[in-house]
Amino acid sequence: MAKIQTLARAGTDDLRSRVHFCAQTGQIWLHEHRMLLVHAEAQALLRKELIDTLGMERARGLLMRMGYASGLRDAELALARSQDASDIEAFMTGPQLHTLEGIVQVTPIALELDRASGRFYGEFLWENSWEGQWHRRYYGIHHEPVCWTQIGYACGYTSAFMGRPILYKEVECAGMGHANCRIVGRPVDEWPDAAEHLRYLTPQPIAEQLIELQTQVVQLRASIGQAEKLPAGMLGNSPGFRRAFDLLRQAAASQITVLLLGETGVGKELFARALHEMGARSERPFVAVNCGAIPAELVESELFGVERGAYTGAQVARAGRFERAHGGTLFLDEVGELPLPAQAKLLRVLQEGEVERVGDQRTRRVDVRVVAATNAELHERVKEGRFRSDLYYRLNPFQIRIPPLRERKEDIPPLAKLFLEKHGAINGKSLRGFTDKAKRALLTYDWPGNVRELQNMVERGVILAPPGGRVEVEHLFTSPAPGTAVPELGLAADGRIDIARWDAGRELCEAVFNGVMTLAQVEALLIETAVDKARGNLSAASRMLGLTRPQLAYRLKHLHEGSVADAARQAG
Repeated sequence: MAKIQTLARAGTDDLRSRVHFCAQTGQIWLHEHRMLLVHAEAQALLRKELIDTLGMERARGLLMRMGYASGLRDAELALARSQDASDIEAFMTGPQLHTLEGIVQVTPIALELDRASGRFYGEFLWENSWEGQWHRRYYGIHHEPVCWTQIGYACGYTSAFMGRPILYKEVECAGMGHANCRIVGRPVDEWPDAAEHLRYLTPQPIAEQLIELQTQVVQLRASIGQAEKLPAGMLGNSPGFRRAFDLLRQAAASQITVLLLGETGVGKELFARALHEMGARSERPFVAVNCGAIPAELVESELFGVERGAYTGAQVARAGRFERAHGGTLFLDEVGELPLPAQAKLLRVLQEGEVERVGDQRTRRVDVRVVAATNAELHERVKEGRFRSDLYYRLNPFQIRIPPLRERKEDIPPLAKLFLEKHGAINGKSLRGFTDKAKRALLTYDWPGNVRELQNMVERGVILAPPGGRVEVEHLFTSPAPGTAVPELGLAADGRIDIARWDAGRELCEAVFNGVMTLAQVEALLIETAVDKARGNLSAASRMLGLTRPQLAYRLKHLHEGSVADAARQAG
């Protein structure tokens, strides 16, 4: 046991190195989880108010569950350290954290564990328990143990670490008049009265009712001013998003032409589809066309159709997008990119409701609702002579501007969660969410690519995060995340990355874009540099790269196999 106590003291130094205080932002970080430094007396007063309000029994359950949740979080760090340490050393992370966090000084008396078989027995001495001391100050000597938050922490931490339910009992307690506290932990099935203690870890009716009522209030507030639910795939409750959607809902009740404005990636096509689905044409076709992606010489045939023999290669007659959308909705994305001749014909179709295929003299009636979208300022293009003013006014009777993601920060967490669930299901990976630091980075980033960029970034995070873990900052950002970059990489005054000053990164990007290096070579360079910097320690190198050790070993293996194959080809 003296050896375990020595390991505990040595491990505390490593944990201290993972605690970071940031005076500029007023934040404390333990690895990637945000922590709080709270006055013990304030915490004790809150505990007293819970007891006085809910009663001793209900407060005990609530505090135990709060401690249990805290223990689960700390177990994540312990499990991450278990790759480089023995089970005993990794397990002692929890007691060390409990001591480091100022909760109680923990000394192991007896500890036997085997994660493979699930065998566990632990006995610990608790000294200077804040919970026992403050309970005794307010309520005097109690007839039962009172370190409820701490016992919940021990249960949650050990259960998560062992992968099976572990129950602790406090057999001595400062709140009962003992000099110190002492706890004993065993698997749940080894305690004959386990059910009596486990009931405190199950939410009690009053708590469930309060949570249910709170949820209903949130839902009612969110529904104020909404005539109907958001269509599938749409998510947002920020004022800017709500204003745009309310305009869309009002336009859906009519047949008016709608012009959607917004930066790339804000979801203009999603808005157009929602408009179609909410309107009277929902049972008819929705046809989308990206005007900027069609070669200028083919725009007219794509939009209006072509007759056989109209030009070389036109071997069959083909209906255009207007005819295919007959009775439904035609979405013209990037309409500002249309060449002037096509603009003239589009104006005629909108005015007359008729199309004339390329190479044909016969007109065909079409009944189409047009929704146009652009990320360009069309009125500026009109002034420059690049867009017809009469077409601009024809397309612009009902304008909806979709705000960029940086103006709707409150929508980022639910969107990120939605994309996490979506891509987790696609990749067959179950994840537990984002770390606190990753959440902060998502909120401080400017999102020039808007919702599309957020989805792509979360997909990357899902792929890189270890199964059963959380998405970390390094899994999301290919470059240092906002607020985490070091000055040498070029930080702006507000703490964000200044790409213009990030010369090394720009040179690397240019090397890839110009064909000097491939992505595979860049990855190999990063891996080799990390392993070299970590002096061959794969666990340390994997942490630098935001990978698990097996993921790094897999990449190293394939990197080595590729080098051998290249050498063989050169020798041949």
